[in-house]
Amino acid sequence: MAEYRFVTVWRIEAPLPEVCEAVSQSLKWPDWWQGVEKVEVFDPGDSNGIGSLRRFTWKGWLPYRLTFDIRVTRAVPRRFLEGYASGELEGVGRWHFSSDGVVTLVRYEWNVRTTRRWMNLLAPFARPLFKWNHDQIMRQGAEGMARLLNARLLTLNSFGARD
Repeated sequence: MAEYRFVTVWRIEAPLPEVCEAVSQSLKWPDWWQGVEKVEVFDPGDSNGIGSLRRFTWKGWLPYRLTFDIRVTRAVPRRFLEGYASGELEGVGRWHFSSDGVVTLVRYEWNVRTTRRWMNLLAPFARPLFKWNHDQIMRQGAEGMARLLNARLLTLNSFGARD
């Protein structure tokens, strides 16, 4: 399996509670996040969302889709959200939230490995394209959130590293 580590940072001129609410309400992502085709709930989890299980289908700029489940494993309201992915991607995603006045900082860490055979076979050559595709999806998310919240996206940075 090919492994990937991505870090994306958004700085958005919007209140922290609104940004956290938009991220935590993933069923609504297809309404504002262009790369998200579908989100389905299989388990709502507890009152804080811990244990919730959702299936995500994503479509980026490259001609393939990825479908995987995320089970929420940890959550600290307005600070942190973590989930474990299984399916066509396996690994951990972590959202970190903080604010500086009217600016909210969102840091997303995505540490995953691909399980689709064709992706693993092509990884030595296609890794830069897969990273580019991930970065485009994250850009769509940042821009979509800015539109949703009628806010200004101040910065968007993506970093990728190979394990």
